[in-house]
Amino acid sequence: METLNKEATENQITRQQKYLNELIARYTKRTKTSKQMTQAYRSVMADNRVSAGFSFPLKEMFYPIVGKRSLGSRIWDIDDNEYIDLTMGLGVNLFGHNPLFIKKALEEQLELGIQLGPQSEFAGEVAELICELTKMERVTFSNTGTEAVMTAIRLARTATGRNKIALFSGSYHGHFDSTLVEAQIVDGNPITAPIALGIPPNLVEDILVLDYDKPQSLDVIKAHQHELAAVLVVPVQTTRPNLQPKIFLQQLRQLTKETGIVLIFDEMVTGFRIHPGGAQAWFDVEADIATYGKIVGGGMPIGIIAGKAAYMDGIDGGMWNYGDESYPQAKTTFFAGTFCKHPLAIAAARAVLKHLKTQGPVLHEELNQRTSQFVQALNTYFVEQELPIRMANFGSLFGPAYSEDSTPSENSSASDSMDLLLYHLFDRGVYLLSRGGGFLSTAHTDDDINYIIQAVKHSVEELQIGGFLPVPADKLAKG
Repeated sequence: METLNKEATENQITRQQKYLNELIARYTKRTKTSKQMTQAYRSVMADNRVSAGFSFPLKEMFYPIVGKRSLGSRIWDIDDNEYIDLTMGLGVNLFGHNPLFIKKALEEQLELGIQLGPQSEFAGEVAELICELTKMERVTFSNTGTEAVMTAIRLARTATGRNKIALFSGSYHGHFDSTLVEAQIVDGNPITAPIALGIPPNLVEDILVLDYDKPQSLDVIKAHQHELAAVLVVPVQTTRPNLQPKIFLQQLRQLTKETGIVLIFDEMVTGFRIHPGGAQAWFDVEADIATYGKIVGGGMPIGIIAGKAAYMDGIDGGMWNYGDESYPQAKTTFFAGTFCKHPLAIAAARAVLKHLKTQGPVLHEELNQRTSQFVQALNTYFVEQELPIRMANFGSLFGPAYSEDSTPSENSSASDSMDLLLYHLFDRGVYLLSRGGGFLSTAHTDDDINYIIQAVKHSVEELQIGGFLPVPADKLAKG
């Protein structure tokens, strides 16, 4: 019996390797220029996206697809392969690639020039539109989401005179040193540690890393209330789209209000996606400060910090008028940036916000519904095939959903299956993010969605043939 099991295992490995070799040969031939360019520039261009998540068995396919052009729901690579894009600029392109209303705004601004130094002509109007949609009181602009989060934290510390910040495991707040943290147990005691080399431990000493959507986390916040300047939260994490804790967020809002702790919503992904007012409007939670980016920039680099005047006054000293004795009286912190309020970024943001205002909630309602239907169709198929993969969505964001009760090995198995599935989808002209997370846009048609679903089905069937995914029991019974 042991000999038979060993032979069966060896046959399975041989079958998988043969299949993998065929996939690698087919894929690398199709995207040969992307691979050649990655190799040609590796010595001069350091790029973490080329090495992140490196897998030795997939080494020969481990290179980014080099994009050449894009329009609507489609992108074309350097080899002129066409893809239906589900990455959508890492969540930027809510309206698809190169929409005419944004293109027109950028062309008009380019004709006028790129004036850095003078105030951007439309900066005030954009701030006003943001306040109107988000119900915030004041706005300032940065260049990236990382800068926006960094500034929000600084404003909270300025207003409260406290230093500690609480955030939640599983969240991503950009590459600011003090937010690149994880909880560890050392000698039986919980500590906060940097997640990477090059981050001094003293920079994360004032950070508490808590479990998201856990009542005990509220207890920890209450215990540290006199030290905490702010609680920083991504309302729905891109890695766990199935975790949408409305009650927890409302309880968190109530607690921070009672204890004088600043509540910061990081809405880089959720802002202007789930609802014109973002996750705050969706969950009926009013944050003190919120950070935005991605969608609102219309493809241009932008970061936005918005919030109540009591906190935003830390940027410029607060409201004052000409012709009287008023002057900026609030205590301020340091804030600067050469490209803040860049004319092209402001022009694109103005076009996006005016479009959202004109379209109203219907735009989001329809897109949210279509994404939910798309995810439901995928899950129905995964259940039929008895596969260890499930999807979830929050508005037009979707991704793998892992059960809280599942083991690390089960999650790892599902992730490995998803990695290999992605290469099959690339080969069939569907472009996704790593690990299968992505976004639908208003440019995606019903035909696009149907094609994606069929591409998933065909890819799963290929992986079953190759011995990488299990075959349903009823199919095995039929032989």
